[in-house]
Amino acid sequence: MPLPTGDHVRYGGDHNPEQWPREVWDADHAAFDLAHVTTLTLGVFAWAHLQPAPDVYDFSRLDAIVEHTAAQGRDVVLATPSGAMPPWLAAAHPDACRVDDQGRRHVYGQRHNHCPSSPAFRRLAVAMADRLAARYGDHPAVVAWHVGNEYGGACYCDLCAAGFHDWLRARYGTLDMLNDAWSTTFWSHTFTAWDQVPPPTMLSEHWRSPNHTAFQGITLDYRRYMSDRLREGFVAEKAAIRAHVPTTPVTTNLMGFYQPVDYHRWADDLDFVSWDNYPPLPDDPRRTAARMAATHAAMRGLKAGQPFWVMEQTPSTTASRDVNPVKRPGVLALWTWQAVAHGADATLFFQMRQSRGACEKYHGALIDHSGRTDTRVFCEAAALGAALASTGDALLGARTPARVALLLDWDAWWAVEMTDGYNRHVSYLQTLLQHHRALWSANAGVDVVPVTADLAPYDVVVAPVLHLIKDDLPDRLTAFVEAGGTLVTTFYGGRVDASTNAFLGVPPLDPLLGVRVEETDSGVPGASNPVTLVLDGEATTHDAALVFELLVPDDGTDVVGTYGADFYAGRAAVTRARRGSGEAWRVGTGLDDDGVARVLRHVLDRHGLTGPHADEPDVEVVDRVAPDGTTYRFVLHHGTAPVTVTAQVGGTDLLTGRVVLPGDPLALGPAEVLVLRRPGPAPAAARPAPGRQRARRTDA
Repeated sequence: MPLPTGDHVRYGGDHNPEQWPREVWDADHAAFDLAHVTTLTLGVFAWAHLQPAPDVYDFSRLDAIVEHTAAQGRDVVLATPSGAMPPWLAAAHPDACRVDDQGRRHVYGQRHNHCPSSPAFRRLAVAMADRLAARYGDHPAVVAWHVGNEYGGACYCDLCAAGFHDWLRARYGTLDMLNDAWSTTFWSHTFTAWDQVPPPTMLSEHWRSPNHTAFQGITLDYRRYMSDRLREGFVAEKAAIRAHVPTTPVTTNLMGFYQPVDYHRWADDLDFVSWDNYPPLPDDPRRTAARMAATHAAMRGLKAGQPFWVMEQTPSTTASRDVNPVKRPGVLALWTWQAVAHGADATLFFQMRQSRGACEKYHGALIDHSGRTDTRVFCEAAALGAALASTGDALLGARTPARVALLLDWDAWWAVEMTDGYNRHVSYLQTLLQHHRALWSANAGVDVVPVTADLAPYDVVVAPVLHLIKDDLPDRLTAFVEAGGTLVTTFYGGRVDASTNAFLGVPPLDPLLGVRVEETDSGVPGASNPVTLVLDGEATTHDAALVFELLVPDDGTDVVGTYGADFYAGRAAVTRARRGSGEAWRVGTGLDDDGVARVLRHVLDRHGLTGPHADEPDVEVVDRVAPDGTTYRFVLHHGTAPVTVTAQVGGTDLLTGRVVLPGDPLALGPAEVLVLRRPGPAPAAARPAPGRQRARRTDA
């Protein structure tokens, strides 16, 4: 189903007029006119006033809000309010409140507080979605539906336990299959009835935290189950909407790299992807920019490169952290244009007006408590709105092509971080982001995709910490490499099956990689072992930390990196096997950033994929290609000091009208953005396939 169309990239955000008297509504829309706001999300947390009692519905205020919004010429994303249930629901149905992993039934409070197995909650949430769709489904201002809000968390109540048993029956069929998958002969855990299986909690299999579990198979399956259980609530509300609204697209706001919910399991049920962009505290502008680029790519990768929406970002500051700095001048526009470069067809705020009380009263907003429209934040947001409006529909529907795939797998993420042994200081996400950062720094186009993705469009596949192997992945990776692609894997790769059981004999990736792991040493944080890499005839030495695999290469497998210390000094740390016309690498240790960058830059160079301005660390370059073949090259400067680069292509800047010729100097100030329009079909370097014909051998 296509995304909602519009005149240009949608701009606006989460509006809560129900919190304010009518005169404030008028003031808000006057400000929205100044800021070029086109789209408002309504009703996200409106359940208590839409349904003040179990059998009482009151849509009078929402009627007025929707009509007022439409009268101002703005579009509506209409939300179902199930992201925060009203107090009466919890009072009437205590089972709607979650039980935590310590066995405590919660009482009413906060949000993300409902049990996804509660029949009462499900019935009432679906009934609300049904009534909203029946009432507003044909309203011309409603361009999309937003179900719930930031799904997450887990419940361990008896209802969820019973649902888990049903889920297990469907997955395994027999108890013999379940016991085999979970290796329950260990510690006398063999189950002889489905209802003997407890939810894994601090009262059963867990200690210290949910990542410390005696049986990884049980905990892994419960995480899969809970992700599915939450998704079922979304699907039920979406079905109620679809009964009245057959074509208007439906989404919910995801949260990027959010570990508790496997978004790959949700992708098919989302008509389009939307997500909330709140990067961690920015200790380093480059690292923050790289992380956002990775998350945009992961959200884009949920639906095979389809454009997405940024459903929330803050105009200035968040309110939920210990330290909440404001965005520096120009950063709001810079981060917004980065999102657009990576595939966003909408960039929306939370929130449009600051609330007067509760925990988010100091969360940033387009309109702050002063109500003024001459603040720095408002003026920057208004200038950004004008710039987005000036682009017209040129960018809508354009794709962000890539020939590098970075594999993301929630199962592997969950499994590696709940497994005893080796080193608990290893972070799956931070390792993934480290590898993405090296690719991003080289301005190589990158898709972050599931392990089930079609690999044919790519020349390079990078698979950090691919700990858990599922289905036919080894066969597909082998075919990819033999056809000319390059695969880069890391330590812990290919150790366990889909149930987290260790492979016996020869692990399935070893024949492709041409190497086996004899031992795995671990180091405390701060300890390191130097690794010398020899690439392109040049030797460089890099620190390696946390994990040190002792690799035994097969005959014909190249040793690219060796350890410099301990009893395994001189042993292989990084290897490369040539298969067909491609290569398969194993990086068996936690190389530092420079070491990872050295390996990946060598691989990118082999395929001619190192991008423009790759030696200027603060300049990001992203191409977005429209359906008619027009390419829009985004040049984004994330540094704090001016820099000058030489234009590698010509074009007309979509934001200023400036004509740029190849070879022209481009003087970029901090947070400056260019969008160079180049008519005509996409150049070969921007086409997603075929690419591997361009690969060339480069000997170490």
